Amino acid sequence: MALFPGILLGMKAVRESSPDGREADPGPVPGAMLWSLQEALERQTLQIGASACGATAVTDVLRILDTEVEPQDADRCVQTRLRRNDAPLPDYLVSRSQAGATHAQLISGAEQLSQGKVLGRFFHLHPRRRVRLVSWLVSWIRRGAVPVATMNLQLAVPPGHEVPDAWHHQLIFGAAANAVFMTNPLDVVTEDKVHQRLCSDSVLLIRRQDVLQRWMPSCPLSALSQEQSDPRWRDLDVEGQVKRMVLEEEEEEEEGRPKSSHIVIPAAYSSGVTLFAVRDSDLGRELLSAPQLPLLERTDHLGP
Repeated sequence: MALFPGILLGMKAVRESSPDGREADPGPVPGAMLWSLQEALERQTLQIGASACGATAVTDVLRILDTEVEPQDADRCVQTRLRRNDAPLPDYLVSRSQAGATHAQLISGAEQLSQGKVLGRFFHLHPRRRVRLVSWLVSWIRRGAVPVATMNLQLAVPPGHEVPDAWHHQLIFGAAANAVFMTNPLDVVTEDKVHQRLCSDSVLLIRRQDVLQRWMPSCPLSALSQEQSDPRWRDLDVEGQVKRMVLEEEEEEEEGRPKSSHIVIPAAYSSGVTLFAVRDSDLGRELLSAPQLPLLERTDHLGP
């Protein structure tokens, strides 16, 4: 525990939940860990390439489930998409909306790499669900499931910190009272912060400098609204956002009038948790039949 001075959360008690997130046992139970902190430090796979956090997480999922794979094979099977940094602005923005991998690609990649031995099931956490996150994670981890979070890191950013420029997949190797233990990077994050990042609309913020350095008057921005099959490009008025940002740059600066720091584009990802397990097992069958987490009603008060 010396890796995280002052944090002894792994031994604190949480209330165990049933698979649908509701409290099943009124008594406290210990948190659950797939790896100890020392094991995570020694066994975790570090980021294996650009935008390859999903393939990195899948590599460790399979390691925990006794299937060793080469990181480059994981990257290939997950079919990691890269940013097209040298493309014109419209194509660059489309590539940003898809860069990396979705939870569906993680599930497909793990199945292919394990020759069908491992299955995954994704649980949506947006819109907000009626679940006590740590209790729900502990319940599944104690059964042997391996969770991977798909999070929008652009949420719950501490004051004074720069907004990250991507979503992120992270393996969850443990959970305990008010703490979630994750790899790549090795970290302990509060339940509230993780829950905020797991409950996000499928959108991505693109930094001002990343837009303006690719902008040219000849950019066919109308293609974003007219040629993309996803109507969110039009609904978010990405073309209009870019034009307003360019206009801000061209206008003389006015005192006290801040410039837009980002534009908002659609993202291919959904926020939530994918649980992995061995297919031919009671846990695998339980995962396949488990219901999605119920939506939070206005009258519910669950805390983080």
